[in-house]
Amino acid sequence: MTLTHTQAPPAVAARALTKVYGEGDARVQALRGVDVSFATGAFTAIMGPSGSGKSTLMHCLAGLDTATSGTVHIGDVELTGLTDRRLTQLRRERIGFVFQSFNLLPTLTAEQNIRLPLDIAARQADEALFDRVVDTVGLRNRLRHRPSELSGGQQQRVAVARALIGKPQVIFADEPTGNLDTRSGAEILSFLRTSVRELGQTIVMVTHDPVAASYADRVVFLRDGELVTELAAPTPETVLDTLVRLEA
Repeated sequence: MTLTHTQAPPAVAARALTKVYGEGDARVQALRGVDVSFATGAFTAIMGPSGSGKSTLMHCLAGLDTATSGTVHIGDVELTGLTDRRLTQLRRERIGFVFQSFNLLPTLTAEQNIRLPLDIAARQADEALFDRVVDTVGLRNRLRHRPSELSGGQQQRVAVARALIGKPQVIFADEPTGNLDTRSGAEILSFLRTSVRELGQTIVMVTHDPVAASYADRVVFLRDGELVTELAAPTPETVLDTLVRLEA
């Protein structure tokens, strides 16, 4: 089944994507000919029952895992066949990541953690964007604090700001609220949504939480490694109803 969001040129696109792990009796086909695209300037969630392939799909889209066959494009660049060096460069220049674990360096301040990807890439920060991102995620008074001095929600805000500051073509978020309480999770999701609305960011998020998915513009659903349906303008209720049907 092909699911395509057609309102804007795709920031990310997969065609006939397959992923197989293992051989013989241990062979597992995690993705089965997936065709999907993700619009520029949109917030899309990927959902499905446990073992549906949603994390595998995101990892292949982000160049963190190699597909067995098929193609992945980030903008006009095809990931398939890139050398490790070129793939690392592409991830550094075009992709932002937000994970369930915050992945902050404990010896650096919040500001230093936010600026770290730019420092590694020897790129100058857009100071106007830095100020806007810091204010958007509410970190102005926490920039000199180290991770140990921040709450979990504040640490994840740092991770979101770090992903945004490099102006990536797309941000991949893997269960970004999984380690947070309900209030902190809602704040992070609001920040992600604001970054789409006000900064034109493209976000692709894997989540198991219907409430988290309701912050997205669109939800695509996997089952047994295949895309089976999608929802536009999702609500927690419509997402939950769809998941229940998929697991039946």
